[in-house]
Amino acid sequence: MSDNYIKRKIDDELLAWAQKGDHKPLLIRGARQVGKSSTVRNLGKQFKYFVEINFERARDKTVKDLFAKGGLSIQELCAKLAEVYKTPIIPGETLLFLDEIQASLPAISSLRYFYEDYQKLHVIAAGSLLEFALEELPSFGVGRIQTIFMYPMNFLEFLNAGEKYGVLTQAVKSAGYKQTLSNPVHKTVIKHLKYFLALGGMPEVVSAYVNTGNLLDCQQILDALITSFRSDFTKYKERVSSQLISDVFDSVVNQTGKKFVYANVSENYTHRQLKDALSLLIKAGLVIPVTHTAANGIPLGAEANTKKQKMLLLDTGILQSLLGLPLAEFWAYDDFPIVNKGGITELFVGLELLKSASPYRQTDLYYWHRESKGSNAEIDYVVQSGADIIPIEVKSGTKGAMQSMRMFLQEKKSPYGIRTSLENYGEIPGIRIVPVYGVGVESFLNN
Repeated sequence: MSDNYIKRKIDDELLAWAQKGDHKPLLIRGARQVGKSSTVRNLGKQFKYFVEINFERARDKTVKDLFAKGGLSIQELCAKLAEVYKTPIIPGETLLFLDEIQASLPAISSLRYFYEDYQKLHVIAAGSLLEFALEELPSFGVGRIQTIFMYPMNFLEFLNAGEKYGVLTQAVKSAGYKQTLSNPVHKTVIKHLKYFLALGGMPEVVSAYVNTGNLLDCQQILDALITSFRSDFTKYKERVSSQLISDVFDSVVNQTGKKFVYANVSENYTHRQLKDALSLLIKAGLVIPVTHTAANGIPLGAEANTKKQKMLLLDTGILQSLLGLPLAEFWAYDDFPIVNKGGITELFVGLELLKSASPYRQTDLYYWHRESKGSNAEIDYVVQSGADIIPIEVKSGTKGAMQSMRMFLQEKKSPYGIRTSLENYGEIPGIRIVPVYGVGVESFLNN
């Protein structure tokens, strides 16, 4: 376990789970390389013993066979695992980590029995491409397994990782539309935000940046991550070509910030083929849909129209790398123009909304758009706050008209709207101004 571990928001959730007397086996779901394994290893430091099983490693094939063979009680299985790993497996003292569990359907099925027959033992499972395996076990462990969803690091985690004492992080957390930051602090946070937009929140990239500051290393890690993502395309589903999935993936990158149009991908595929490939990318966690809603009431999903969707890539750094942004050139300018491009800012805000939501449920993102004669109004995101629907409009710079926002507030009777941009905190009649870096603060809707 590395001493360079960067603290994550999810660490507190995992620790709270570990301290519960009636804990269920925990299943961590998320895309490849978002930090699932590292967070569990970090939690393992709280236990006397830690056993990690990786179902994709050749040396763990014997263990994989143990799960597949069946016929053993959970206690007998744990006794054999203790022999293999030469580590005691004792309830209350050992954390058992089943990593890359998607490679063993019997291991996934066994999670329910840990709860039923050996509840006091702490068990966490995680895996990449886990959604595909779960499709084959649609009713596994209902009510007996706790699920938590994990994403790349958010901006506050990035900011805190690169700051020695976390002063800026605390300042952002305590600020609000009635409590603005001083201008020097605001400008300093914007500078760090620029770095985050370029590097993104993939933990390996952030760690390299924080520990070495070497941009070439960061770029190489981003390139390697993209290569690994593309290599996974062959594992998604039989009969769906990896080239088709790759073409759709590239089109998501090119259509960032716009309604996704299947016809813009390629003329070589049918609509059904394109739709299936996009669905696979969503299951893998690489692509996140933002769905149109009429927003006439809650829940927002009740009036969702899946024929109108935008698609977000899971990380700004991955997007920037795919767009060919040279990081060295980025650092050479104080005001690099990519920060002011609406697509990347809108992507960042959507991802921050996702990351700041409860990790115990899969959060959906929504936008609103109305086309009518002489009017083309759009709100980038609409969210629920209590019984209210709050519109969020993203501005890439520090200025911008608010016609769509005013129209939405009047029609939907929302108590207020939020404009998020590079501005400092503030307020104008009916609209709260939140800098984009403040969207990841959990209380930003009420702050």
